Amino acid sequence: MKTKAAVLYDAGKPFEIIELDLDKPKEGEVLIKFVAAGLCHSDLHLTDGDLPPRFPMVGGHEGAGIIEEVGAGVTKVKPGDHVVCSFIPNCGTCRYCSTGRQSLCDVGATILDGCLPDGTYRFHAGDDDFGGMCMLGTFSERAVISQYSVVKVDDWLPLDKAVLVGCGVPTGWGSVVYAGNVRAGDTVVIYGIGGIGINSVQGAVHAGAKYVVVVDPIAFKRETATKFGATHTFADPAEAQEKITELTWGQGADCAIVTVGTVEEDVVSAAIGAVGKGGTVVLTGLSSPEKFTVHWPGIDLTLNEKTIKGSLFGSANPQYDIVRLLRLYDAGQLKLDELVTSTYTLEQVNEGYQDLRDGKNIRGVILHDS
Repeated sequence: MKTKAAVLYDAGKPFEIIELDLDKPKEGEVLIKFVAAGLCHSDLHLTDGDLPPRFPMVGGHEGAGIIEEVGAGVTKVKPGDHVVCSFIPNCGTCRYCSTGRQSLCDVGATILDGCLPDGTYRFHAGDDDFGGMCMLGTFSERAVISQYSVVKVDDWLPLDKAVLVGCGVPTGWGSVVYAGNVRAGDTVVIYGIGGIGINSVQGAVHAGAKYVVVVDPIAFKRETATKFGATHTFADPAEAQEKITELTWGQGADCAIVTVGTVEEDVVSAAIGAVGKGGTVVLTGLSSPEKFTVHWPGIDLTLNEKTIKGSLFGSANPQYDIVRLLRLYDAGQLKLDELVTSTYTLEQVNEGYQDLRDGKNIRGVILHDS
C-alpha cells in the first residue's frame, strides 16, 4: 500500500512530503486511516535538534482516525472503530501499567526510534526504513501501529477535535490534576500557554483553583487563557511573582506548572521561587538532554518542603483518561473546539509549524483527505 506522508530526514530541515510504502499489519498491529493530526510542539524538538530521534522519521504523534484492518491477535479494536492514538503506548501488563502508571509503560522506551514493539518498521522508501514519531507517524494518510497505541472512542465524537486528547489535553490537564494534585482553593501559576499550557488552565479550573495565574510573553495567548478561566495574566515572571505574593498574603503559590515550548533554567527558577511552603513544581515542557535546567539552593527545598517533579502525558493513564476527557467534552465540561486556532492540509505542515513558532496558534490541526 502507498501512503503520502510528511517526513524528516535530519534536524534543522523542514518536513518533506513524499510517498511511502506501507506494510500490512502484523500480529498485534492495526492499519489506521488518519482523519486528523495535531501540530504539537514536541515535533519541533526533532527539527530543532533538542531530541535525538532515529532519522528518517514520519512526523506527528497526535492522531485520530478509523481502523481499516487488524492483524492477528488484536482484541482492542476492529475495522470501523473510531480511535484516538496515545503517543505513549500502554501494554497493560508491565510494572508501570499494572500499577496504574501507563504514562511510564516500558513499551514506550523506543518512541524516538519510531519502530514498533518488535523492533521493526512499517514505513519504507527504497532501501530506507522510516520510523513513526512516538511509534505513530500521524503526518501520514495511513499508518500501521501497535494496538497498544490506540484507544477506542465514541463514534459520534468529531475526530478533528478528539485528536487533541491524544497528547496536549491530557498532558496539560493531568499536569495540574494528577502531577500537581491541585485542590479547591489553591493558587496555581502556569508558565507557557501553548497547546499544553492552555489545558493546564482547564485542569486548574476543573480542580477548583482559586487563582490561576499564567505567564506568557504573547498577548494573544494571555487573552486566550482568560477565556479558558485564567484569573490573572502576565508577560513577565517577575510581575507574576509580585501578584502571587499579594494574592496569597506572602505564602506563595501552591503549584507551578512549566509548559513552555523549550524549558530553560530561568523559567524553572522562577517556578521554584513562586511556590511557597509545601509547594510543587511540575516540569512538563521539554529541554535539550544536554542542558542542566534545574539549579536551586537545596536548603530551600528542605526547609520549605518544596517538591520538583517531572510529568509525562500529565501522569495520566491513556486508556482511561482519553475516554474520560472526551466524555467531559461531550458533557460540555471541557473545551476542545475552542483550542483549534487553524487547520491545515498535510502539504501545509511547515506553514502550520511556522505559525506555531510565530505565536499565532494555540493549536493547529492537520485535516487529512476524507
